[in-house]
Amino acid sequence: MSQFTTEDEALLQSMLRQLLQSVKDKITGAPSVECAEEILLHLEETDENFHNYEFVKYLRQYIKNTVGPVIEEEAEKCTSTQNQGEVSGYDTLVQHLTKKTRESKEYREMMHALKNIMMVVVESLINKFEEDRMQNKELDSKTKKERQSGYYTDNCSDSDSSFNQSYAFMSQEQLQLLTERLDPIQPKEVRQEALQTLCLAPPSDILSSESWPNLRKHLTISLADPDATFSEKILRFYAKTFSSSPFNMTKEVYTSLARHLELYFLSGEYSLHISAGLDVSNTDVNRLLKKVRLLNEYQKEAPSSWIRHPEKYMEEVVESTLSFLSVKHKANHPASPDFLSPMHFLALLDIKAVWFKKWTHAYYSRRVVFRLLEKKFKSLITEAVQQCLDYLEFCKAAVNENSKASDFSQQHCSDKQNFSYTGPELQYIYFVHSLCLLGRLLIYKQGQNLFPVQLKNKKDSVSITNMLVLFAELIYYSPSDPKTALAAPSDNYSPESLVMEILQVFCDQTGCVAECLYTDAVIDALLHPVQSLMSGTEVYINCLENTLLDVADILARIAGSEDGLSLLLYRENEKSAKDSPTAAHVIVQFTKKVLHDDISLLSGSDLLPVVKGAFIFVCRQMYRTCEGLQTLIPYGLHESIAEAWRKTSLLSERVPTPVTDADSTSSISLESKNSLLWEETLLDALLNFSATPKGLFLLHSTGAMNDCVNFMFSSLSKKLQQTNECEEFGNRMIVTQMATTPMGAVALQSSGFIKALVTELWTLLECGKDDLRITQPRSTPVDPIDPSCRKSFLFLVNLLTYPAIFELLSKRDIPNKPMYSFREVPTDIIDIIDRLIILNSEAKIHSLFNYEQSHIFGLRLLNVLCCELNTLLLLETQYKLSQVLLTAQEENVTETSEGPGVFIIDGQSVERNHVLVRINLIGGPQERILPLRALDKGSDLYPWPMFSSFPVPKCYLAEIPRKAELRQ
Repeated sequence: MSQFTTEDEALLQSMLRQLLQSVKDKITGAPSVECAEEILLHLEETDENFHNYEFVKYLRQYIKNTVGPVIEEEAEKCTSTQNQGEVSGYDTLVQHLTKKTRESKEYREMMHALKNIMMVVVESLINKFEEDRMQNKELDSKTKKERQSGYYTDNCSDSDSSFNQSYAFMSQEQLQLLTERLDPIQPKEVRQEALQTLCLAPPSDILSSESWPNLRKHLTISLADPDATFSEKILRFYAKTFSSSPFNMTKEVYTSLARHLELYFLSGEYSLHISAGLDVSNTDVNRLLKKVRLLNEYQKEAPSSWIRHPEKYMEEVVESTLSFLSVKHKANHPASPDFLSPMHFLALLDIKAVWFKKWTHAYYSRRVVFRLLEKKFKSLITEAVQQCLDYLEFCKAAVNENSKASDFSQQHCSDKQNFSYTGPELQYIYFVHSLCLLGRLLIYKQGQNLFPVQLKNKKDSVSITNMLVLFAELIYYSPSDPKTALAAPSDNYSPESLVMEILQVFCDQTGCVAECLYTDAVIDALLHPVQSLMSGTEVYINCLENTLLDVADILARIAGSEDGLSLLLYRENEKSAKDSPTAAHVIVQFTKKVLHDDISLLSGSDLLPVVKGAFIFVCRQMYRTCEGLQTLIPYGLHESIAEAWRKTSLLSERVPTPVTDADSTSSISLESKNSLLWEETLLDALLNFSATPKGLFLLHSTGAMNDCVNFMFSSLSKKLQQTNECEEFGNRMIVTQMATTPMGAVALQSSGFIKALVTELWTLLECGKDDLRITQPRSTPVDPIDPSCRKSFLFLVNLLTYPAIFELLSKRDIPNKPMYSFREVPTDIIDIIDRLIILNSEAKIHSLFNYEQSHIFGLRLLNVLCCELNTLLLLETQYKLSQVLLTAQEENVTETSEGPGVFIIDGQSVERNHVLVRINLIGGPQERILPLRALDKGSDLYPWPMFSSFPVPKCYLAEIPRKAELRQ
């Protein structure tokens, strides 16, 4: 029934009322068919829009689809020549069709289905009807109690009028009368009764009436009524309007509420100060928070619908909000820093500024928000910047005095029984809101245009770079809890975690956002704790390990981009890099000191291995490129990592055997796990040196290449189903670099990597996956290489460089066994060549389940391998490759009584012809013409001539240009 409109619901409710009127007792089942028919007939006669309701259309279409074929079938029978004497006349025909239709099976099934549907619909409407009636009873009883207790005296005699009926339509005259009764000059009792009527009336009728402008003024004024119950009922009306009206109507109510709050903060009645704190349990404060909360809830929901309405509506909402939030002080009083502003109340309810995030998410609203901030309300940005600067100064002063600043977020969040906030807590909450707002503001170009900001107590303006430096300083100056260093930052309001979220978003962006971050000032601010530790000066930093982990995280993200890496290696100006060491030099020097345990302040820390791994990862982001590796080579970082790995591996071998004591077993197990994790981190760092040719040479010089390859193979085996595209590309790159050297190829062979790769390929080609439930035969592959085998094909292509081919195939003969078992799975590259490429015996052909697919796969692999001239010469000299392919082509000829026939054109012969031309004619496109693998659609399917003996047909040789043409 979800497709029915509100008019359909009104129709159903009308039917239900008439059913309830006709049936005296309570309805517990479905209505009778006769009663429903009577009601529908009555509605059809009295309601001119009856046939336009979706519910009626649904019934008509449902009846037509169900019994329409029955009526048509009976009509054809009646009009046939055989039944002309039996049924005659229009009236008799209609009666006959009606009777037959009612007696049909389809009609009975339709009535049964409709009965079940109507039972559900009527049941839901009855429940809704009962709920509404109970709410009205409760409301009436509450009103009577208030009257009996002398709360107010009802002087109105129209309590039973149409005003008090729920869901009743209200005329313009009634709304005008309601507006007059809500005028603040009216007696209290009259306004109470009018407000009661207002809450029961449909909001759409009220908001679309001509009396709404005057009613809006009355409600705005009445919100400040000292009677808490009265103002709360108005808030309920506002909340009901927000939830049930479109945006073009609710913006009127929203701006009314925002204007009331703005006037309240500017009035002489408001007297709240930061130094006095805030008691939430206070009645007046609680009422104020309810109003601000209703405002904030609408702020979060409005962006989902305002794009469907004119921009002026959204601009009214935004401007009224910013006007309210920019209230600084009471009227006729100088600005006071002790003023508890609207921003403090909004921050209490939405500490992470989710409302601002939603408002700036789409460009449609973002440009309006930033335009108004720039033209009228830039003081909001100035105040947010001031809050961040004040908190940073407070943290610096606390750190310099060797006293830890209180983390107010942890205090007030953990104490559930505390209903009051102290002044510092209110300031801290306002600071967090300002920090989140600025972090969101600065990721947009329009938001950056609001800077620089000029503060009253500062000569120099605050630029974007100053703000990012401030964010970086908050990481190590703000208080932090050591226990949350590795914990998930769920609902964590510490400045450190909030700043990390902001900077991580900056690192993930490109364009103008990245340009703001990639400056020497920001990098120097991030490296301040690192340089302090290296210089041996006294470090005033809260939770040093947490700070270093956060700094390493941001530096690694910066080094992961091309522009960021260039900044770390050369600074903004390469000339200035000669005067002072660049960030890359500072990072690698610190990493070496940490690896050698030369930092006294970190000795004995439980998080020391994690800190080491974090800074090694920063260096890894640099030495994965050639220019980064060139900068790091003089420091011998690879030797330091290899030395740390050897020490760790020796310690892991000395771990004592666990005994029966449970405590000792758990401690030893934890120690061994940490040791194993640290060892794998070091191996992974060494392995990534192989990302460049020079780095691969450095890895070989450490003597840890075999261990690194074994680690890579074991990691790939564990994460076979979880590897993403980025990791897969990195693994292929490392395998390719490894295979370019003989020792790398030998290490890959000895680790079992090649065996696993070949086995997986054979499984995909010949066997299929073991975990795949076979319910029907596999489809015949259409592509030369099936999509399931492409990954293995690419791995083989990356692996089989000439150094690897020479190490794996040199002086090794093809097995050429007389018999091959179906269960015999290849384990080496020589087996792939024997079973898939050089198929020179019936035994090899019969051992393949998918001969055509597997052989074409082998020929495509051979086609790629032969592009390397050294590989081609090796295969040709050892295995006489050309002769094997020519023999296979000669055997692929039809036999006739007159002598040799023509070549059979199939996938294998076309592939062999292409490979033969490629390996016997050396040169580029101007020296040879390679035949295509595709067939033509014309009469001549394959116009390229095939051959089974040398020389190669001349048509594959390109014409050599003359000297005159070469001169041109």
